[in-house]
Amino acid sequence: MPSLCVVGMQWGDEGKGKLIDCLAAEADVVVRYQGGSNAGHTVVVDGQKTVLHLVPSGILHDGCLCVIGNGVVVDPEGILEEIAGLTARGVTVGDNLLISDRAQVVMPYHKVLDAASEDAKGEAKLGTTLRGIGPCYVDKVSRVGIRMVDLVKPAALEARLRRNVEAANRILQGVYGREPLDPAPMLEQYLAYGDRLRPHVADTITYLHRALADGRKMLFEGAQGALLDIDFGTYPYLTSSNASACGVPAGTGVPPSQINAVLGVVKAYTTRVGEGPFPTEMHGEAGEAMRKAGNEYGATTGRPRRCGWLDAVALRYALAVSGVTGVAITKLDVLDSQPTLRICTRYRHDGQMHQAFPSDLDVLEHCEPQYEEMPGWLSQTSEAEHIAELPAAARAYLDRIGELLGVPIQIVSVGHDRSQTIFATTTGLFR
Repeated sequence: MPSLCVVGMQWGDEGKGKLIDCLAAEADVVVRYQGGSNAGHTVVVDGQKTVLHLVPSGILHDGCLCVIGNGVVVDPEGILEEIAGLTARGVTVGDNLLISDRAQVVMPYHKVLDAASEDAKGEAKLGTTLRGIGPCYVDKVSRVGIRMVDLVKPAALEARLRRNVEAANRILQGVYGREPLDPAPMLEQYLAYGDRLRPHVADTITYLHRALADGRKMLFEGAQGALLDIDFGTYPYLTSSNASACGVPAGTGVPPSQINAVLGVVKAYTTRVGEGPFPTEMHGEAGEAMRKAGNEYGATTGRPRRCGWLDAVALRYALAVSGVTGVAITKLDVLDSQPTLRICTRYRHDGQMHQAFPSDLDVLEHCEPQYEEMPGWLSQTSEAEHIAELPAAARAYLDRIGELLGVPIQIVSVGHDRSQTIFATTTGLFR
């Protein structure tokens, strides 16, 4: 029952999509377990870029089944656009894509509520993507959500939609002073979406258990990163689901005992989109230079990412929560022009040193990162095919990261393309 979970260890945007694409060549099944269309995975193959939001990255490999698990919130309009775009590129999307019948559906009123809530917060806004993800998860927890199984049943969809629009209008009018929504055009539109998506909707939990029993290789794909996890991240500046590896069982129906290995994806520096504390953030020209070097703009929204040095305090915490067995370091090449590198090894706050990642955001917001400095290599790494071909200073940087995290580095990425991936281990990652 070989399986592997690939999950980001920072605030998302670590380059998971590329690695999942590489590893999908070995997998029989790729499963997305949480999040929604607010996430974006960018895959570059032979110079051609593909941005995926809901469809798992394994879709670019023949013979790989892609599954959207019950923990994902699905925007029907978005996924149909994504399927159409892939099909236009010559990518086959048919019975190789399954969507859990238990997955929640993002509806238009979720997006309107999302925008109204953010506007009302003013300077205290969370910086959401306004894709309706949070309100959809709210409905799920409130037990009033619409699931994919409802989307493909006209009578059930109509009943639930009219009830939910009525409730949403009470909030929109009474709390936010906005115009009410009309359920009629919404129903017509989503009935059509249900017809088009019906061939993909399935009992994925039963399928996944059969696949595991048959010994098929399974790859679990997370969106965002562990520091955005609803339970373990920098609350409230995070996403609405369990983005760490803890989300796999609840988001797929596959029990923890079946998850054999966890690959934690770590960018060679740190980035963050949106609001929230960021101890190692680089400000001014230094931060802008890093942003340009790494092309740090959101795959979904295009928003500029905040950039900073590697934070080993946050990483040790994220790795522990997800039970990481190996690490992938991405975007090492972005540091090629840095004369000096810094790694945060602990925090100082009110005269006290912190080795652990604090839950109190007041502490995190005002802590002073304590850095180790290392020399840069000031030479190109993007053409290296083996660890030994990297500059000595780059190898020393990787070695120090491994020492600080206490987990072996198994993959190093030195560019966007699928081919620019160095496997530092000779043993397979699937266990």
